[in-house]
Amino acid sequence: MTTETFNIIVAGSMPYARLNTFIWDESEEMPKVKRPLIFMCPGGGYEMTSDREADPIALQLVAMGYNVAILRYSVAPAEYPVALNEAFYALKLIYKKSEEWSVDINKIYVQGCSAGGHLAASIGMFWHEDKELIKPAGMILCYPVITSGEFAHRGSFEALLKSCYTPEMLKRNSLELQVTENTPKAFIWHTYTDDCVPVENSLLLIQSMKKYDIPVEFHMYPQGGHGLSTCDELSMCPNGYGVQKECSSWLGLVKTWLRSED
Repeated sequence: MTTETFNIIVAGSMPYARLNTFIWDESEEMPKVKRPLIFMCPGGGYEMTSDREADPIALQLVAMGYNVAILRYSVAPAEYPVALNEAFYALKLIYKKSEEWSVDINKIYVQGCSAGGHLAASIGMFWHEDKELIKPAGMILCYPVITSGEFAHRGSFEALLKSCYTPEMLKRNSLELQVTENTPKAFIWHTYTDDCVPVENSLLLIQSMKKYDIPVEFHMYPQGGHGLSTCDELSMCPNGYGVQKECSSWLGLVKTWLRSED
């Protein structure tokens, strides 16, 4: 396994913006294959990028046989569209490195938790606006921030938009309103009792995707708070929060979903 860090610099980027990669090495003991890559966006309300939603999930995905890239994107005081532009820049970097890393660029999945789910889903909605980008193979959205409407996590949109917090920009970033035939399929999970980012965020997105007959696999767990990450001790908070083992099945379910897509 080779790990590398790349600085990500676009207009408005913060100095810490970077891409951390986990790339499978070639070996004479195993056949050479081009592997899919999971492009990860940790959550944090567009005010931070959570460690709990980065390496703990990434290493589980690596163990499944996937290359992984974690985008530590710029957050407040950076404002829209800096994080999205960084994501586009990082994806183009992955394309350039794809032969060296044996990455199948037609099998790049975007993944995100909470506000990182909003960024990952934004890639899914707007990738076609950049002619250099390839449609993501799918979206893996974990308790995502989606809507700026009635069920919004208002703090995420305030941190994201800052000076451009206008009705027009709120509408553009209310992603259930941005679904088109260009939107990739998705695996989504949420908890019914999420009291931070209501499950309606996922349900509204699913409704919009259904109108376009875009495949979605959705799992709603009956219990669990927000920000659960791997849902076990691997990503547990210092105070013990984050262990909801009945939800930890999502990693196995996403493995099955990914395998069905390979």
